[in-house]
Amino acid sequence: MMPVDTLMGAVNIDTPLCDGAAAVKVGILLPADTDGVVISPGGRGVDYTPENEESKSFFFDGVATVDHAQSLFSELLRPLAESVSRGFKGALLLCGASNIHNLTDACVVKQVLADVFRCVLPQVRDGCFTSVSFLQFYPDGGAVDLLSPHREALKHVTHPVLGSLVEGLSEVCVSSAEEAFALYETCRETLKANMGSIYSCCSSMFGVSVEWKSHPEEVDSEVFRSRLQLFSLAGAASRADLRGVNPLVKVVDQSQHEAKHLLHLLINEALEGNCRTVIIFCIHPPALCPSDETGSALALAQKVRGFITKATAAVWSPRATEEDIRDKITQLRTEMMSQGGEEMYSIHRLAELTQTLQMVKKQSWEKRREKSMKIKENAQIPGRDGGDHGSAETFERLQDHLKREMEEHIREGRGSAESVHGRVRRIQQLREALREVRVKMEAAAEQTDICQRSQQEYSKVLEQRRKLREDSRRLIQEEVEKMEKDLAQEQTEGPHGELLVLSRERRVLVLQMEALQAEAQQAERHLQNQHLRHQTELQCLRDESLQVFRVFRQVSEEQRKASEDRYRNVLMEAVQDAVFLSAQNQQLQADNKRLRKALAEMKDSITARGDTKHSSQHGPA
Repeated sequence: MMPVDTLMGAVNIDTPLCDGAAAVKVGILLPADTDGVVISPGGRGVDYTPENEESKSFFFDGVATVDHAQSLFSELLRPLAESVSRGFKGALLLCGASNIHNLTDACVVKQVLADVFRCVLPQVRDGCFTSVSFLQFYPDGGAVDLLSPHREALKHVTHPVLGSLVEGLSEVCVSSAEEAFALYETCRETLKANMGSIYSCCSSMFGVSVEWKSHPEEVDSEVFRSRLQLFSLAGAASRADLRGVNPLVKVVDQSQHEAKHLLHLLINEALEGNCRTVIIFCIHPPALCPSDETGSALALAQKVRGFITKATAAVWSPRATEEDIRDKITQLRTEMMSQGGEEMYSIHRLAELTQTLQMVKKQSWEKRREKSMKIKENAQIPGRDGGDHGSAETFERLQDHLKREMEEHIREGRGSAESVHGRVRRIQQLREALREVRVKMEAAAEQTDICQRSQQEYSKVLEQRRKLREDSRRLIQEEVEKMEKDLAQEQTEGPHGELLVLSRERRVLVLQMEALQAEAQQAERHLQNQHLRHQTELQCLRDESLQVFRVFRQVSEEQRKASEDRYRNVLMEAVQDAVFLSAQNQQLQADNKRLRKALAEMKDSITARGDTKHSSQHGPA
């Protein structure tokens, strides 16, 4: 194991830091059984004594056991939440023992989210935008966006104004810490269900974005843009461990040329970029890990503590940034036109500026809210449970959202045309969504009524048949008892007695036949009614199917006509461009011919003047 002073590198974390610079905060969480690991007085370090080796000391920003974890969390996480509330970017990395990690993960995330929302929302009641995202990382370095319905490609990019971004990452708008934590738990359950046996080897990143206007009443107000990234890193600190290597080891160990995956880039930015970072390392119990895992974990945690980040508050003006980029694009196009557009550098620069402008446009709150609404409509997220209860909750949520949009529209009054148009578009979309949810609720209620009515009719038919059968049985039983009573009173013997018995039995048989005939007639009526009802339902389904096919055909025809019109317009534009280019070519050829003729005449004139001058110089004296 490397000595402590070597692990610390050239950075002394006790020296004063420059403005914006801050050391990475590291907290150690020990198991209840701390055999071989002793917390030093003051709770800022540990003394680790490996088997048959000398004791080694490590120093951190906080050390606690699982029983006293809450004090460690409060000491390290509250300053992180306060930094995020001031517009800084924060990162929290949870790594180490999986058994302790699973117990503390939900507690830590819930506390951080509660602290962030408690610090930010009271300051900015109006003009605030909050969203969350969730990334899943495979052991081989692959990344998947769990909130994206289309699984778009993810790319780490650096914007000159916005800083580091993950292009293609989906966001879902939230309004409270409870809603954000519910979404976090849902994503964790999805991750566990998707990964199966390799769940313990997969890492994840839960992102929270909070943006607010410094002056909500102004249209061109500056926007504070703070982010919080919660990493859950799987793997061990020792490269020899069969459970896999923690991604933090690959990023910190500069001697190993690891592949730069998205997770590695995000961790490296958290350790050395524009960020305030806190790491909580859960140490494995000595009995459940290899002999060198505890020492490797402590050494890694202390080495990470030597990293310095340069955090600055993110404040930008969307409108001013967009106008500045547009001015640069216009200026570059003018330069390219004057230079003939042959320089590759100018072409690449124009492509970069165009991409930068598109990224700025995607940061619009209106567009992000629209995309979030589509994700909520398509994905199963908290607050969108199945059944009537979920539909009712969705209807109420959309009503509240529409009410807030209307209040903001009335309160802000007349603003820029773009903001008013965006708000009106959102209100129309919310009304359309409300109408669709109402139609679905009515259809579900109607379907429920049909099922209930059918069940009631079936129960009624069964009750009628049962009653008819009981009445017939009672009538026959009464007739049999009457026959037995009459025969017992008369006690007639001989042929006359047999004839009397046969006549009474015949009467009983007639009653039985009448009862069976009545039951058969009733069953036939019920069967006929059922047949008519099924015929009616079948006709309704046929009419509905025909209507669907008509609508589908109409939509297909409209799409075909739109495609034909679009292609016809493209073809006409291409023909017009070809005619224009041909005319320009002819004009250029004529100009070229005229210039050549003028050049030839000029050459002849120069030649003639030269001959005249030469003859005058060599003429007779």
